[in-house]
Amino acid sequence: MSNNAITVADCMVPARLTVTPQTTIRKAVEEMLRTQLISAPVVDEKGMVCGYISEQDCLRHMISGSYYNEESGLVSDVMQHEVLFAESSMDIIDLAHLMCGAKPKKYPVCEDGKLVGVITRSHIMKALLESTED
Repeated sequence: MSNNAITVADCMVPARLTVTPQTTIRKAVEEMLRTQLISAPVVDEKGMVCGYISEQDCLRHMISGSYYNEESGLVSDVMQHEVLFAESSMDIIDLAHLMCGAKPKKYPVCEDGKLVGVITRSHIMKALLESTED
């Protein structure tokens, strides 16, 4: 298999964690810690990606005075609304080039806006390494 034939669909994995905009920040942090993930796609009731939340987003909120005054802040208050995502049919070389810049290390994978998986730099490196084995 040549590198150009490898798509995001070949390398992606199911999302281990998703949250909704109505999830409390506390619950999101608990779930990220439980699953040992540093970020999660934010999806609506139809599974459409509407945001992305990271440890950094949560940490900023937790160290602010507002966290102590209203511990029940919502994911929608801190999530990134502009989400970079990959499509399952995308060539991993193209995505790898995007990931070489200051872009995210992990992308949600969407088809028509609906979450179908996630892909990381590690997934791409593993696929590229395996594609060069004899």
